[in-house]
Amino acid sequence: MNKYKAFLIHFLNIAGLGPIFGAIQGALFGPSAFLWIVLGTIFAGAVHDFFSGFLSVKLDGLSIPGLISEYLGESIRKLLAILTIITLVLLTASFTTGSATLIYSLTNIPILTLVIIIFVYLLIASIFPIDKIIGKIYPVFGFLFLLMSILMIVGLLLSNTYVIPEFTTANLYFSKYPIFPFLFITVACGAISGFHSSQSPIIARCIDNEKDMRFVFYGAMILEGITALIWAAVAMAFFHGQPQIAILYGANPAIGVKEMSFALLGTLGLTLTIIGVVICPITSADTALRSARIIIGDELKINQSKLISRLKISIPLFIITLALTFVDFTLIWRYFAFSQLIVASLVLWAATVYLMRNKKYYIITILPAMFCTLVAIAYILQAPEGLHIDALISNIIAIIGTAIITVIFMHYYKNKKEILKLL
Repeated sequence: MNKYKAFLIHFLNIAGLGPIFGAIQGALFGPSAFLWIVLGTIFAGAVHDFFSGFLSVKLDGLSIPGLISEYLGESIRKLLAILTIITLVLLTASFTTGSATLIYSLTNIPILTLVIIIFVYLLIASIFPIDKIIGKIYPVFGFLFLLMSILMIVGLLLSNTYVIPEFTTANLYFSKYPIFPFLFITVACGAISGFHSSQSPIIARCIDNEKDMRFVFYGAMILEGITALIWAAVAMAFFHGQPQIAILYGANPAIGVKEMSFALLGTLGLTLTIIGVVICPITSADTALRSARIIIGDELKINQSKLISRLKISIPLFIITLALTFVDFTLIWRYFAFSQLIVASLVLWAATVYLMRNKKYYIITILPAMFCTLVAIAYILQAPEGLHIDALISNIIAIIGTAIITVIFMHYYKNKKEILKLL
């Protein structure tokens, strides 16, 4: 595919509901979310996305577990394969639930019926070659998804009713949770997401020229960051300092998207919402399940050239994912955000090894790798669904743990021969 088609398809694959739902929930933390989205996108998310695509291209379209095996070892490969599959399944469940909830609010069709219809489509789309469905219609959806976000911010800026909050000590954040580490987990896809690395090999196998890699992989993440900024601004303008934001956080954000779209754009907004928050997440879900199927096939060494082989993997995968759609959305989203951050950390550590081997400036990957590792450790220690340890204690443990991991990593990969002699 040419770079423009590849760009739009990759953008749609990695975006979906991520930069919308994550940014809306991140609005709970006030304007501080803007800083994380901007800095996270440029120095962490886009770096992660570029290297996941770059390394896959260099290794003939190898999937992410294969890349990890190449640079971090076989044992970590198995861990990453499991984490990546979990991440993809959780994402599909949350995206499907979000889309079905929004359609239900518009049509009153039972959510279970809608979920089943969506899953039938996902099964069909994810087992056929990428050029049969995705390559033909997804660039159009990618453009419409982007158009929706542009019209939303234009409508907000022209509105006299809603005002985007500024940075002040009074409105830094509204969440009952501290900014660190909860903001960095809540706004996942809008700043950095390990889910993206599972999508990169799909486009890496279709890219026309290696010179297009920066435009496609780095550029798509920058555009997703801009999309997240737009939705964070819209959500803060609507719910800044008001109790509705807590209600929105506790409910499925799809309803909030519908309300905000209609308020700013009227009937046009509702039409675009159906495209942006129904169709586009479904397209991300089918590529997520495609990636999960490919990874399982690669790990179990199953030849998937025949349809029956693809169905043997896809059907059990779909049954598990369907079951997860009945679990509380916010819980699924937090587990997804946490698991994808671990995946992103491992990909950045692997990219650091590549740069070390080639005597390049690995500072650009090791710093975001350390930060993502720090956030992941701190979150699991103090999150309600984690160990629920005091914030100060968990942060200290996270800092020490990250420092130890970094020292071991540097010692091993800079002195690998000496370590092997000791073993």
